[in-house]
Amino acid sequence: MKRFLVLALLLPAACAAGQQAQVRPSGPPPEPPAALRPFVGDYAAGADTFSVLEDSGRLRLLRWHGEGRMLASATDGTFEVAASARGPASTLAFHRGADGRVTGLALDGRVLERLRFGPEDGTSFRITPVRPPEELAREALAATPPREEGDFLPPDLVEIVTLDPSIRLDVRYATSNNFMGRPFYSEPRAFLQRPAAEAVARAHAWLKERGYGLLIHDGYRPWYVTKMFWDATPEALKVFVANPAQGSRHNRGCAVDLTLYELASGAPVVMTGGYDEMSPRSYPDYAGGTARQRWLRALLRQAMEAQGFTVYEAEWWHFDYGDWRRYRVGNERFDEIGGR
Repeated sequence: MKRFLVLALLLPAACAAGQQAQVRPSGPPPEPPAALRPFVGDYAAGADTFSVLEDSGRLRLLRWHGEGRMLASATDGTFEVAASARGPASTLAFHRGADGRVTGLALDGRVLERLRFGPEDGTSFRITPVRPPEELAREALAATPPREEGDFLPPDLVEIVTLDPSIRLDVRYATSNNFMGRPFYSEPRAFLQRPAAEAVARAHAWLKERGYGLLIHDGYRPWYVTKMFWDATPEALKVFVANPAQGSRHNRGCAVDLTLYELASGAPVVMTGGYDEMSPRSYPDYAGGTARQRWLRALLRQAMEAQGFTVYEAEWWHFDYGDWRRYRVGNERFDEIGGR
């Protein structure tokens, strides 16, 4: 946990090393060679951290705050590191545990441990709440949202899937498969203010022409849930949750959490990191992962930005609609919204 806290402080700088992937008109890059996939990840010795990423069927070693160097396979698990302006060629060797999984690497006389930021099986990242969830729920439900002055548009929350039933849902806050491990919503539904919902539907239509669709994780979120998230999250990870003192853009019905699914298979795509994962892999410009993952992340961003959304700086899946300031913080539960 100590290392994780250090990394949390380094997140912005870590992601500055990467560049936003460009979407190729010809389609996504192929999956990386099977022999290379086990090595793709992040490795650290103290605060010195590297990403081993895949690009064009090859591995590249990228030092956070530093340069990238290509790797050429020498033997199984051993690679030659290309020379650069800052150093000569060297050798990198990956280490495996008894179960065969890659556990670290040796480079220039140092051993770097592989970092495990989140589950790799599709389940959600988990935190240990700083206080009991039942206690947080009682306090949040009894609390009052921040008082706001000014002229706001009347709420016009609509259920996103009513605009296009081929938009799919995976509302994890209606289940225990989320970072808190407990349900927050009584129903797996997703709402947005009408202009934002219509913009999502347009993005979905654009993506369908390219073989993908939108999978929604969350939309409008009652304020009391935001308060629970904030009060439960350790201080070092609060960059990933909204401060209830200001309310979140989710509370205003103008933020949506989403990813892509393949139309042909119906399966969600694999991105650089999982939904709600509180780690460097969640940053939109995180440079690691595979070329295909980065391309898919860029495709999602391109579709959403074309419709007036902006990606949140710490979460590749979170997009804010441009008119969010025109709506007041809401605290209605889903069953109070009614059929709109």
